[in-house]
Amino acid sequence: MFWPAWVTRVNVITGELRSLNVSRGGIPKRPVSEAYLGAAGLDGDACANRRYHGGPMQAILLVTLEGIDELCAMGYALFPGALGDNLTTSGLDRRGVRIGDRYRAGEATIEITKLRVPCVTLNVYNRPETPPIQNALFDKEVKAGNFESPRWGLGGFYARVIDNGIVRVGDRIGIC
Repeated sequence: MFWPAWVTRVNVITGELRSLNVSRGGIPKRPVSEAYLGAAGLDGDACANRRYHGGPMQAILLVTLEGIDELCAMGYALFPGALGDNLTTSGLDRRGVRIGDRYRAGEATIEITKLRVPCVTLNVYNRPETPPIQNALFDKEVKAGNFESPRWGLGGFYARVIDNGIVRVGDRIGIC
């Protein structure tokens, strides 16, 4: 899902780490103020289902706070960490994030590896008055790699860790 060199990217490419989130497995993840980010993800974080989650190419899940706010406006009761996000950012335009982008986050560097495909675990956030959350996060356009879909990146992006380091709430995150 790379874009041609002639395409102009008009997104915000710097932002802030607003929440760092970990759990012993599953969702929601709970906030911590700082953590070491290594090849396996944030220290203190675990995945409940290693068959589908985790590993070096999915070491962390990045979700934008603006995307969470959009989902809340649709009626979903969400907060940073609710979707399983390890890094919750503000200021990054999710519509401008592309597979292969590298971001400096605190002392660490990450590379976006793939879009998150929502799983049934997120059904806990379904409500009678809203469509299933999977439909709000992902559609055939997103699956086809169309970053013009209004759902592009709502569910977040998996990333691998290029350079290990400490990340803290309030650190800058920017494309490098």
